[in-house]
Amino acid sequence: MKEAADLIVAGGLKAQALQDALPAQWSKLIFNSSVNAVAALTELPHCPAFAEESGFASLGHLLHALIDEGEAVAAAVGVKLHEDPWKMNCIGAQTNHLPSMLYDVKHRLPTEVDFLGGAIARQAERVGVPAPLHTALYRLIKGKEASSQPVEQHCPPKPKKRSKTGVAAE
Repeated sequence: MKEAADLIVAGGLKAQALQDALPAQWSKLIFNSSVNAVAALTELPHCPAFAEESGFASLGHLLHALIDEGEAVAAAVGVKLHEDPWKMNCIGAQTNHLPSMLYDVKHRLPTEVDFLGGAIARQAERVGVPAPLHTALYRLIKGKEASSQPVEQHCPPKPKKRSKTGVAAE
């Protein structure tokens, strides 16, 4: 692993060999699940609004709460994060980057929400830690995915009304 990192650094890129990748993976998971979900639902790119916390309606409050919730889940499973997901968000918010989940939503494609916010929500349930924000955003995005399919696939037809004699009325 160290040799590969050294080659990458020698090529002019940043790299670090990690003995345990799990803390870095969790940092990235928390960051990605939070940013991607908010972008998919607001249809905003990852922009300065994602780090702004000055007003009651500021999106940064939601991002911060999602990140705090993800950090609590990571702690409950015994993971000490490699990087601070909030700082990752604040740096990324300067880029106006179009997150992949936003691209998917705009193009009515399946998203990776099962592997991001869904993974955090399921892990939280497994260890008995509340994760209402990740769970809610996961369900909303699954609903958004479903909305791109024919309604009949997700909503059964209304039952026919019955007359007083018990015969279905037209």
